[in-house]
Amino acid sequence: MGVFTYHNEIASSVTRSRLFKAFVLDFDNLIPKIMKMGQNIEILEGNGGPGTVRKITYVEGGETKYVVEKWEAADEAKYVYSYSVIEGSGLAEGMEKITVEQKLEEGTDGGCVGKDSITFFTKLDAPPTDVVVSTIKALREGLIRAIEAYLLAHPHEY
Repeated sequence: MGVFTYHNEIASSVTRSRLFKAFVLDFDNLIPKIMKMGQNIEILEGNGGPGTVRKITYVEGGETKYVVEKWEAADEAKYVYSYSVIEGSGLAEGMEKITVEQKLEEGTDGGCVGKDSITFFTKLDAPPTDVVVSTIKALREGLIRAIEAYLLAHPHEY
């Protein structure tokens, strides 16, 4: 098995406290409201906190897809969380799992910077393709941007 880690930064004009609450603590409720691709989130195991396994079903390009994620950890005091994609169409061929850890740090002008560490666990020793890596990074940024837009439009929430 191969293990390959990539890093990514995503700046946001939203405070890290609001972004963490929306993106991590209320993800299951917020994402289906703001993403317009027929998303459904189903808890398969756990109580909604770390250790929870959830199935996220969505429509992409007219096709229904899904991922199963395991919430690994969350530390609200340090603004750090992690989860793993362990199954589904979100895993490219040859992948065992993908683990994402993000730390939200204070940014300039009252916003924050999300520092992602994305680790791909491959079935063989070959690294993920550039397309797979860039797709995961783009999906992460798309989620952050959607939540950021929602929070900017609803300044009294979270």
